[in-house]
Amino acid sequence: MSQTRLDLDERLPLLGIAAWSGTGKTTLLERLLPRLGERGLRVAVIKHAHHGFDVDQPGKDSYRLRQAGAAPMLVASRTRLALMMETPGRDEPDLGQLVEMVRLQAPDLVLVEGFKAWPLPKLELYRPEVGKALRVAEDPWVKAVASDAPQPLPEGVEALDLNDLEAIAAWIAAWPARWPGERTPRTLAEETAR
Repeated sequence: MSQTRLDLDERLPLLGIAAWSGTGKTTLLERLLPRLGERGLRVAVIKHAHHGFDVDQPGKDSYRLRQAGAAPMLVASRTRLALMMETPGRDEPDLGQLVEMVRLQAPDLVLVEGFKAWPLPKLELYRPEVGKALRVAEDPWVKAVASDAPQPLPEGVEALDLNDLEAIAAWIAAWPARWPGERTPRTLAEETAR
């Protein structure tokens, strides 16, 4: 299935959070979201899951109706809503479509966890002990790297301390203001010539 084009317009700042499994993406986001909220940001998160999952329970009305073919199935109460939809025949979720769903909620910023192959600006989280290579050298969309050890980075890529939660929160909180100038990738050819 082809992917929807990802619209990098000025109205909705997007920032990918990219890292190898075991680096602590979800834990970091869990600690950052309250700090971003304290700074007045309404932050949406789109998370990629590598497996099937259910958010409703077998036997419940929403589950039964979704299984019967409701597409989508939206369940709402005064305190919560959930939109569920079967997506048979798709290899991977379509980030462009997901961003359009979130856009309707008018967040100040959308953080995208996973979807590391999609062309969008990213903050790479890196821990050498995970035993994987940095992606920044091959991914021109990485704008900053947060690591728990100093790393050689291409020119124009910011270095952040993965253990300095306040510095990372400040960097992300400033992202919506920087977004209009950050919607294009770095040029890898220029970096290799330096």
